[in-house]
Amino acid sequence: MPQTIRPAAVAGLFYPDDPRTLRTQVAQYLAQVGARAAPPKTTPKIVLVPHAGYVYSGPVAAHAYAALANAAGRIRRVVLLGPTHRVAVRSIAAPTVDAFATPLGTVRLDRAAIDALADLPQVVAHDAAHAGEHALEVQLPFLQAVLGEFTLVPLAVGHVAPGAVAQVIERLWGGDETLIVISSDLSHYLPYARAQAVDRSTVQRILALDDDLDHDEACGATPLAGALRVAKRHGLAPRLLDLRNSGDTAGDRARVVGYVAVAFEPRADTAGDATDAEGEADDATLGVALTRRARNAIADTFGLPTAAEPHHAALAQPGATFVTLHRAGELRGCIGSLEPYRPLEHDVRANALAAAFRDPRFAPVAVHEVASLEIEVSLIGAAQPLPVRDEADAHQRLRPHVDGVILEWRGRRATFLPQVWEQLERPQDFLRALKRKAGLTPDFWAADLRLHRYEVRKFKETRETTFA
Repeated sequence: MPQTIRPAAVAGLFYPDDPRTLRTQVAQYLAQVGARAAPPKTTPKIVLVPHAGYVYSGPVAAHAYAALANAAGRIRRVVLLGPTHRVAVRSIAAPTVDAFATPLGTVRLDRAAIDALADLPQVVAHDAAHAGEHALEVQLPFLQAVLGEFTLVPLAVGHVAPGAVAQVIERLWGGDETLIVISSDLSHYLPYARAQAVDRSTVQRILALDDDLDHDEACGATPLAGALRVAKRHGLAPRLLDLRNSGDTAGDRARVVGYVAVAFEPRADTAGDATDAEGEADDATLGVALTRRARNAIADTFGLPTAAEPHHAALAQPGATFVTLHRAGELRGCIGSLEPYRPLEHDVRANALAAAFRDPRFAPVAVHEVASLEIEVSLIGAAQPLPVRDEADAHQRLRPHVDGVILEWRGRRATFLPQVWEQLERPQDFLRALKRKAGLTPDFWAADLRLHRYEVRKFKETRETTFA
């Protein structure tokens, strides 16, 4: 099946359409930055870059891309978000094509990552929003020059809530292999001195991770606000790289457009954890990291305040969690994963949302309930087969208050976490209830019934992780 490609729409307008000229121009912008800047010590996780024609914003954008100088080969995926200028959408528009083209070649899309967003209501397939859009396209030649080969997740952000953008970024967060690029200019068409004052004020709020921005201050205010929320959760430190406007680069000063480059990097006290997958903080730190992310995922759905989230190296590794919600001592939802098929960071957020809103036993959590939820996250260990001769043997071999159990029989499957032993202390009662959960009768047994057991590390939200 032939590849479908979105052709370059603004080559020859916003940047040169001749490959040699384009490559030379980008190299010159990067070289000008490199001649003045020290080599980057860390690789940004998020960069904020402008998207005007290169003659206007190219020198500013180059500061952000120069900060990626040592990342070629390590960054293998770029999640690129920017505003829509030509087609109004009330969603986040994802393309259906296989690649985007520039004069420097084609960039393959990460179709699996894009398709994995399909269950989010704010994300829709919308090629028209991308067809003539420049905000994303103008970033590609810089990325091609700096990173070489990478895959792309391009998302054109329309009229959606910042929390909806944050949810998408979180799902695509990944590890060191993923870079988030936010495309936005600042103020538009103000006199030079006025633009300087307005843009300085906007940038101060960006550096404070304040996501209360409007579109007069930044045309990409919505994707930027979503990114700022996520940067705050992950404890990233913003670093101003350049702030100028078109009056400083190539235009007159009567009506200017503002441009900024910002890198969002791991803080010095967490940078080692971010790059050391083997390093492991203590259980208390991991517990706060997990329970806070679970609560933030639920709170963010309602636009409620969220809290800073401590980093932990384990979050970037595959992990499986169950998120359990109680309210006033009563179960309010419990959903989870038994196998680690996605980064722990993504798994705990997804299961928190599922426990709050998609547990079929309960009505979805309402906004007035969020503050009183009691949150518990169970980190699931690897399941091991538990071969038994019969049910009596199973009763002997099960370890109350230690074993989580998976029961399988001819397509039926159910599990109980070890916490269930608190209500069902006898192995006989535990197994009978588990069989009922699987849709079997309590006294059922068969030679081909299979049991697996696993252990969990259980983390309850402490008072310090909740919100006023």
